[in-house]
Amino acid sequence: MARNVLPVAKGVLGTGAVALVAYVALSNLLEAQQVIEAPPEGFVAPVDVDTAGLPGPQQPIFFRHDIHAGQYRMDCRYCHYAAEVSSSPGLPSVSTCMGCHQVVGGQNPEVQKVQQAEANSAAPEWVEVHVLPPFVHFPHSRHVNADPPVTCQACHGPIQEMPQVYQYSSLKMGWCLDCHLERDVTTDCTACHY
Repeated sequence: MARNVLPVAKGVLGTGAVALVAYVALSNLLEAQQVIEAPPEGFVAPVDVDTAGLPGPQQPIFFRHDIHAGQYRMDCRYCHYAAEVSSSPGLPSVSTCMGCHQVVGGQNPEVQKVQQAEANSAAPEWVEVHVLPPFVHFPHSRHVNADPPVTCQACHGPIQEMPQVYQYSSLKMGWCLDCHLERDVTTDCTACHY
């Protein structure tokens, strides 16, 4: 199932509200302690990657998490701007990508797809990777803001080493309950099913 989150958010909240959410999230990011596990010192993502042989769905643009979150150690919350304030982590707008890619990577065919998307004012139709049943609610903000915070890797695996993102954890009820029991947080059904 393809999902294009930002236009949906604009339709529901209005452009001003979406901008406010993004501003608050970015402000929080700049003040927040980074909870992303860094890759080993000197990590360099492989240059040539055969996407057909990788687990996970192929996306319209081959976004390299191993380069952005791994090699360059970008905090996940830079792109997933709403993770601290919303149920959804949010997907970056093309203008977020272009913040860097106006300057770097212009010869890369995948970056050229981003540039073309911006020129056409068309967001990529990203394919959803982590799919939960409609009767399950996973509020990212509760997990990211927990004390201690739940790292992205706790659910998504070593995202900083994945060229192409795939569903690392089962995300089944027993898996979630085990984590809740380990952290001594609620196991009441209404926490996730409401």
